[in-house]
Amino acid sequence: MPSQSAVALERAVRAAEADGGPLSAAALAGSDRAETFPEPACALLDAAGLAHHYVPVAHGGELRGYDELIGLVRTVARRDLTVAIAHGKTFLGTAPVWVAGTAEQAARLGEDVRRGAVVSWGLTERDHGSDLLAGEAAAVRDGADWLLDGEKWLINNATRGTRICVLARTDPAGGPRGFSLFLVDKRRLPESASTALPKIRTHGIRGADISGIAFHGARIPGSALVGAEGTGMETVLKALQLTRTVCVGLSLGAADHALRLTARFARDRRLYGGRLADLPQARRLLGEASAAVLVAEAAALVAGRSVTALTDEMSVVSAVAKACVPTLVQDAIAQLGELMGLRGYLTEHHEEGAFARLDRDHRLVSIFDGSTAVNRNALIDQFPRLARGYGKRWWNEAGVAEATTLTAPSGAFRPERLRLLSGAGGSLVQSLPDAVARLDALAATGAVPARLARLAGDLGAATAALHEELAAQPRHPRDVPAGSFDLAERYELCFAGAASLWLWLNNRPDDARFRTPDRPDHTWLQACLVTVLTRLGAPVGEEDRSAHDRLAALLVEGEPDPAHPPISVDMMTSAGMMRSTS
Repeated sequence: MPSQSAVALERAVRAAEADGGPLSAAALAGSDRAETFPEPACALLDAAGLAHHYVPVAHGGELRGYDELIGLVRTVARRDLTVAIAHGKTFLGTAPVWVAGTAEQAARLGEDVRRGAVVSWGLTERDHGSDLLAGEAAAVRDGADWLLDGEKWLINNATRGTRICVLARTDPAGGPRGFSLFLVDKRRLPESASTALPKIRTHGIRGADISGIAFHGARIPGSALVGAEGTGMETVLKALQLTRTVCVGLSLGAADHALRLTARFARDRRLYGGRLADLPQARRLLGEASAAVLVAEAAALVAGRSVTALTDEMSVVSAVAKACVPTLVQDAIAQLGELMGLRGYLTEHHEEGAFARLDRDHRLVSIFDGSTAVNRNALIDQFPRLARGYGKRWWNEAGVAEATTLTAPSGAFRPERLRLLSGAGGSLVQSLPDAVARLDALAATGAVPARLARLAGDLGAATAALHEELAAQPRHPRDVPAGSFDLAERYELCFAGAASLWLWLNNRPDDARFRTPDRPDHTWLQACLVTVLTRLGAPVGEEDRSAHDRLAALLVEGEPDPAHPPISVDMMTSAGMMRSTS
């Protein structure tokens, strides 16, 4: 169920959707066309206290569980991606301090953010892009201070931000230990110390402040150094494990928006004497897209909860989530676009061009905080560890239970447990044989349909075969074979399938009267397993695929409460429980 914070935020944004409000369809479309920053919408989110959730409880804020923060980002992105990205960037800028800052730095920054400060993250440069080790911006010591020179470019909120966390070269030789992070307070710099670089016109998120900043011998105090000198790259890589995970909320929000627009269109559109939604092909497309979103949500939920439950494995989990979730959602949006037809391309008239805008904007999400290829490459680097962990049948049972049991409280985040590489491999995927065995046992008692156990078994077999390939994969750190990226994508799907299965197993009611083979919430698990197996290239029968049609019916029949996603893991389980008691 949504947290109290999510409910409060939902009330605020729903009120702002009224005609004339900052989140009304007309206001958002107008801001996009004019390429103006959505200032009124961001002010509304400030007033609603969203920024408090970018600050961990330990530093005076309200950030407790990262699954909750993903949900809050999703709530905003469900209305408009530009607004969600523009406001949420502050979390990205603060993450390095939550990971490596001193208690004093974190407390001061937390207070500043709660008061409305906008923080950006200055990593990339004009000539080097994501090759951070090639960065030329440099800081040199000058007594107790540092002098910062150089440029950061294509930075979200570089101009609007009051603070910017800058990665700078502190050893002329560079290398992994040649860079440091500095939290620069732009308000304390003389005007001559920096220059705001012009906003860049972008194809998507047109109103966002995507700009840059140039420093000219800017004097910054020694207290601005985040972590020890030379640890900048390490801190960046650890902070990215948090930011990549939170980014998936953007994709889930875009998926919610696309599903709602398409379901409404399919209900209202009349063709051949009936509704578009009643045509078999349309129904199947809706169901397939819905299932892909559920699979993405399962991966996102488990990834968010893993920040505290499986902290030392986040180098694997975050890379998987950031590659998998935007890919699944973009494919779902493409399928929904087939149903929308011409109306999916209109920038005016139909729903103020909302579908075309979200489709355009969401394509950028896969690039944020490391592209899909970058994240898959990070996973490829850990293939030997993943194969070894799976071969030993080792997994963190308590961690997986916490990550997949939605009623279990999230533990405290301990940044010192973050690792650049996972020594344990990937517990969630390594636990899949045990999850399959549990489902087999339920099927043997008649509590679940035999087809569910069969589908789960097929996923288990595909996962075992994948790990045999991972173990045999040659290591080429500088020349990664194209086939390795295919293996990484298959691993992501196994992760998402395992997430779906464990979420279903660990969030079922204990009451025996609910344990019947015809429970409606079996539909979502069957649909998810079919989706994963299909994308893995495994054969799936038409009878199994019919779960997609049943899922489409749940989506289409009746307008869902706008306070919630059109379809979600939580909704499916709750709907199944209610229908079983009726």
